[in-house]
Amino acid sequence: MTIIKLLSKDTGSNITLGLLALVTILVPACNLLLPETSIFHVSSYTMALLGKYLCYALLAISVDLIWGYMGILSLGHGAFFALGGYAMGMYLMRQIGSRGVYGNPLLPDFMVFLNWEQLPWFWHGFQWFWFAMLMVVLIPALLALVFGWLAFRSRVTGVYLSIMTQALTYALLLAFFRNEMGFGGNNGLTDFKDILGFSLQSDATRAGLFIASGLALGLGYLSCLYITRSRLGKVCTAIRDQEDRTRFIGYRVENVKLWIFTFSAILAGIAGALYVPQVGIINPNEFSPLGSIEIVIWVAVGGRATLYGAVAGALMVNYSKSYLTAAMPDAWLFALGALFVLVTLLLPRGVTGLLRKKEHVI
Repeated sequence: MTIIKLLSKDTGSNITLGLLALVTILVPACNLLLPETSIFHVSSYTMALLGKYLCYALLAISVDLIWGYMGILSLGHGAFFALGGYAMGMYLMRQIGSRGVYGNPLLPDFMVFLNWEQLPWFWHGFQWFWFAMLMVVLIPALLALVFGWLAFRSRVTGVYLSIMTQALTYALLLAFFRNEMGFGGNNGLTDFKDILGFSLQSDATRAGLFIASGLALGLGYLSCLYITRSRLGKVCTAIRDQEDRTRFIGYRVENVKLWIFTFSAILAGIAGALYVPQVGIINPNEFSPLGSIEIVIWVAVGGRATLYGAVAGALMVNYSKSYLTAAMPDAWLFALGALFVLVTLLLPRGVTGLLRKKEHVI
């Protein structure tokens, strides 16, 4: 199935990918090539903020893939995002070396502060970029595979599955808060210096990370679009609509659910890995169940089962959040809550539902 065939008669995807390509090129160019006095200059802060939004958009489509097209409402997808972020953070911490506060060439500062005598076994290998990137994919995938195999094999569905995913991320939150776990405890991992030898304080490096985030979002979007348009995608929709009937006619529903859930977790892990070097920190708060619920809200506001709706919802909600925290510091939560209520009442198919005329959505 070619890209042209994938995008044919899909106005939303065409617009989304077109705008993404434009933003991925123009934002770094306006930051690096235009002087600060130019009205078209994009500041380093703005570029980093937009890069963070792109990571959130990739996370949103990972949730939309399983919720919109399979009916699996995950309230713990932030766990996979955080695990990918921690894998990247561990690599970045190993790159600091003797430049840390305590000057230890092997142990990160928090380990020296806590009187650790040697590097834990699970930190070995993270001095290599390729190993860290492998872990960014494998760790979320392995957790999703084990959790999904146990849950789907037991035919846990609906609200019970949602509660289990929320319990999973809350358990990880409590575990990563503990100093003895070896992940920085409450403070997490921070004070990163460089990536692949390039300073993270350099505008060129930030531009490279922004471009990488745009490419990852584009490739993730096309991958999800391919899945949803394929025969497998039709099976996913059938499972969402009539799981028992789909199982009765011979499909291995548990296997399909497990494959899609694992792939979704990988996308979330990649989003987390790109997020960390751009914000400069990863801590246990990323495992917060409230954060995972917020991801679902992004998808609901944008419009589930569309992919481009998930991207739009992530960008809109996070931009509104950034704006309202500055414009209405005492009442921004109420304003954001009002936005969610209004969209739910007036646009049950999400904001992008205005562009959808023939697509069936539950």
